[in-house]
Amino acid sequence: MSHGPSLRAALLPSLASAWLATAQLPQIEPIVIPPVGDETRRNLVISAIVVLILLIVRRLIIAFVSSHVESQTIRYRWSKATAYASFVLALLILIQVWFTAIQSLGTFLGLLSAGLAIALKDLVADVAGWFFILWRRPFELGDRIEVAGLKGDVVDRTIFQITIMEVGNWIEADQSTGRLIHIPNSLIFTQPLANYIAGFPYLWNELKVGVTFESDWRKAKGILETLAEKLAVDLRHDSPAPRRKDDDRFLIRYRKLTPIVYTSVENSGILLTLRYICGPRERRGTAAKLWEQILEAFEREPGIDFAPTARTTQRTVVVDRAAEGATADGGLD
Repeated sequence: MSHGPSLRAALLPSLASAWLATAQLPQIEPIVIPPVGDETRRNLVISAIVVLILLIVRRLIIAFVSSHVESQTIRYRWSKATAYASFVLALLILIQVWFTAIQSLGTFLGLLSAGLAIALKDLVADVAGWFFILWRRPFELGDRIEVAGLKGDVVDRTIFQITIMEVGNWIEADQSTGRLIHIPNSLIFTQPLANYIAGFPYLWNELKVGVTFESDWRKAKGILETLAEKLAVDLRHDSPAPRRKDDDRFLIRYRKLTPIVYTSVENSGILLTLRYICGPRERRGTAAKLWEQILEAFEREPGIDFAPTARTTQRTVVVDRAAEGATADGGLD
């Protein structure tokens, strides 16, 4: 009878104990967390109190303004102004708390500005664009602008970006698409900016009306001038919005603000181009109203016919070629 397995089982615990006693195990030193100094704790407490107080004060100001001011625009401006003021005030106080020495503060600001200029150049450019917008005021909230090929009504502006409600794109006549587009402020320096409202509260719009060579184009031109004059009466008697303080920065002179019709000759007939002024958001409405009146007026005049457009001409050519092909096939049969 063999006692080998039982003997090995009995010797294993004693061998393990002997090996642990003689082995040199690495000693793990405990992690020592350095104590927080009294000055650091004091600065942390002061920082938390400052941030909390500023948040409470801002909330109280916004609540007071919301309960006493009905204008959404004024409430929005108060919200933005208090946010910026709280941020700047907190930054100044915290810098004073954590950097008491003037020399250390100057060193810190120098290193910080150098690091931001290299690592966060896009954000720095956005902040610079925000200061430029506040200083030069190339547009206001609610203005219709176009920058970098994107156009819309300004609904928000922050330190880093402008938010517009997009117009145009796949929608004709500068009407809203329903999309919000966020544009970095830095594009103000690198892209052209168009303002539809600043300096001159109206836009020039044109309608191109073509009549055949056989039509009485003089009578058609007179009809267009009469219809445009009736529409322009509302513009002349319209009470414009209060004049902006910055409108005097622009030297804008128009010798003629009344509608005018230009005459030119095209391949399909005589082209009458009606030029008139309208509001920045009224292009489609005024054009639709004018076209309805033009259609009704020309319908009553037997001596005036519309010239064929490129679309109708192309369609006629396609139909004629199809008819010729059908005739040729019939001849072959």
